[in-house]
Amino acid sequence: MSVPLPSPFEYRTVDADGVRIHCAIGGAGPPLLLLHGYPQTHVIWHHVAPVLARRFTVVAADLRGYGDSAKPAPGPDDAEYAKRAMAGDQVALMRELGFERFAVAGHDRGGRVAHRMALDHPEAVSRLAVLDIVPTRHTFAHADAAFGLGYYHWFFLAAGNGIPERLIGGDPEFWIRARMGARHAGGTAFDPAAENEYVRCFDQAAIAASCSDYRAAASIDLVHDDADAAAGRRITVPLLVLWGERSFVGRSYDVLDVWRGYAADVRGRALASDHYLPEEAPVDVARELMEFFG
Repeated sequence: MSVPLPSPFEYRTVDADGVRIHCAIGGAGPPLLLLHGYPQTHVIWHHVAPVLARRFTVVAADLRGYGDSAKPAPGPDDAEYAKRAMAGDQVALMRELGFERFAVAGHDRGGRVAHRMALDHPEAVSRLAVLDIVPTRHTFAHADAAFGLGYYHWFFLAAGNGIPERLIGGDPEFWIRARMGARHAGGTAFDPAAENEYVRCFDQAAIAASCSDYRAAASIDLVHDDADAAAGRRITVPLLVLWGERSFVGRSYDVLDVWRGYAADVRGRALASDHYLPEEAPVDVARELMEFFG
């Protein structure tokens, strides 16, 4: 690991019900799990996690398929990268660390994993924060030309026949830097060392895993989401939603109104940022999470 989170963080790799999950742990106080998005690792929290560690026991984890966590080979139905499976990993990780109930904050894909976690494991999640997303089910139900152009990677990464894996694998560093650069608009610049870490971790196994992550979102995840909707199942814990005022999410949705269809207790606001809130607006993110998780 070339850019570890600073002291008081220490690193562990934990067997989470058979899946190796890599994480950084630091601080003292109530447990708080931080989850990253695509194509990052837990390092996206490098500005925010040390601040939160003043009040919480912070666990910043790599999702399965990302960073230095295990990258199971995708199967034909992409169930290995269903958000249900990815959420289960993180609940098992926290249990192995001694935390039966904890707060969780997730950015991007990590927010989708956290959303599923709150539905599947309500006994484990005390409070939930999601950063710069609206629910997957809502995005597909309301997809239009603007979504297709703004979030083209959702459809590209979900394509079959090995197409995205082959094309991205030809120059993964270009893909990461181009994707991230296209979704940054002001605020704190990306730390070159953090970007280098994302590039280091984006090997062929991670490329395959992340494509499966997006294929699952367009298939098995929607089956699970539709079943929840049919059963009237919603998030029951307090939910904080933060989004970038310059991001596609901020420009395209009434974010709080959308989430009120999925959760009973919703609050939040836009921050002066594009998509990568923990890196672009770390001071605001840390302050909002500190206040919400208390």
